[in-house]
Amino acid sequence: MNNEATITKLGQMRLYGMLRAFKTSMEPGIKKNFTVDEFIAHLVESEWDDRYNRRLQRLIKQASFRYQASLEEVIFSTVRNIDKNQILRFSDCNWIKKGENIIITGATGVGKSFIASALGNCGCINGFSVYYSNVLKLFLELNYAQAEGTYIKRMEKLKKMDVLIIDDFGLKTMDSNNRLMLLELIEDRHSIKSVVIASQVPVNKWHDVIGDSTIADAICDRIIHNSYRIELKGESMRIKKKKDS
Repeated sequence: MNNEATITKLGQMRLYGMLRAFKTSMEPGIKKNFTVDEFIAHLVESEWDDRYNRRLQRLIKQASFRYQASLEEVIFSTVRNIDKNQILRFSDCNWIKKGENIIITGATGVGKSFIASALGNCGCINGFSVYYSNVLKLFLELNYAQAEGTYIKRMEKLKKMDVLIIDDFGLKTMDSNNRLMLLELIEDRHSIKSVVIASQVPVNKWHDVIGDSTIADAICDRIIHNSYRIELKGESMRIKKKKDS
């Protein structure tokens, strides 16, 4: 088989990583000092890298993060009440494997959404599926799905996500329909899949936000008692950046 036929067949089999590595190896000036087993290993490694990167791109696109953030970019300080060791421990994603939750609370602008996005991005890097949504948009989406007759399908899709990030939780008191939707979401994921909730509202005020004491008890019992807590303090990071600029 000649090289052109090999290139064609690699493309037809969608082995794009191998294809690029094979074509690169044929370029003038490239040292051809691989042994046979080294060259095969090089092709396989190139294919693995290509598939990993394409999957990562799909996961990040699917997640729809508010920020393209990483845990390495988080600003650690005692003023912000961020435990560096705690945050960095999240990078191994064991909390996702165990179906544990993370609650991030604090005033407007202190970095809740950034940290939530960073945690989700870390999950994607480690191969987990993540979905990020503002709470108002999430309920709007689910209400629309109910009206359209695609609610069950949409809930099943959310149920399969390894991590569901709900941002800006508690911006307004929930109505009865949204309460039941949230309960269903949380019940589907309880001790199986992870939830990250970012909220300006302290956890001890969540009953007021949810609005029905019975449903609030059920939701909070499933989230709070199986969660890590990050309680941010300090001034708004947006205001701080303006001052520093």
